Amino acid sequence: MGKFVVFDHPLIRHKLALIRDEKTGTKDFRQTVDEIGMLMAFEITKDLATEDCVVKTPVGLCNTQKISQEVVLVPILRAGLGMMNGITSLIPTAKVGFLGLFRDEETLEPQEYYVKFPPCIKDSYVLIVDPMLATGGSVCHAIDVVKRTGAKNIRYVGLVGAPEGVKKVRETHPDVDIYLAALDEKLNENGYIVPGLGDCGDRLFGTK
Repeated sequence: MGKFVVFDHPLIRHKLALIRDEKTGTKDFRQTVDEIGMLMAFEITKDLATEDCVVKTPVGLCNTQKISQEVVLVPILRAGLGMMNGITSLIPTAKVGFLGLFRDEETLEPQEYYVKFPPCIKDSYVLIVDPMLATGGSVCHAIDVVKRTGAKNIRYVGLVGAPEGVKKVRETHPDVDIYLAALDEKLNENGYIVPGLGDCGDRLFGTK
């Protein structure tokens, strides 16, 4: 069974309080989501593969290490874009794939409308990013799509999750690690996370 990690760090808790606040405007909301993504990525990537190397400093040679594994970030459009800059600022060599999903109004199942992955994804360390883990349907579908490339080293990274979504992802993809900044109480009758932070995409991009 993959890891299930809910971060417990004062900086993350503080920044979560800012984005939960309904009075926080688009600029501060977007910046803070970026910052939380960066803080989470620092911890999530602690098991990245490295290789030995030698560099010449101004005063001599140094035996050290560098990352030997490709990292591919896959934000689920559109809200996943909100965490992308924070993570790529920490890992500037990361490749970025994009996955656009919408919900079919009749079946209520997620459908793909855009998929574009870098060629190296199969052998890479893949981070699927979507801020909200509500029912888990979109995240499970995204993992399915990434697995179709042959990728096996997959993690999901989100801000706020509901127990229902966590349960679905763990049951459907038990090999995938789940990382959240917070685990909230439940889903309401409209499928929103309670207490949550509202519609993350709308708050990121000012569309409502």
